[in-house]
Amino acid sequence: MIRFIKIFTGIAFFASLASIICGFAIDAEYSQKLIGLGVVGLFFVVFPLFSYYRWKDKNLKDYMITNENLEKMRNREKKR
Repeated sequence: MIRFIKIFTGIAFFASLASIICGFAIDAEYSQKLIGLGVVGLFFVVFPLFSYYRWKDKNLKDYMITNENLEKMRNREKKR
């Protein structure tokens, strides 16, 4: 499943990027729509899938500032 998400995210990223580039390169009535579709694809499809893929097995408490983590940081600084 994770491999599918990784591949789909890559495909969606390149499709969104291609849509943005084509929107700038092509001088047509729908070029603004191509740029908009590419941006929407990046922010509503690619970014959430990428975030899910990268943070799936991570513990969120390791990245939060809690009293326990502050003590760990202080102890590390004292050792230096």
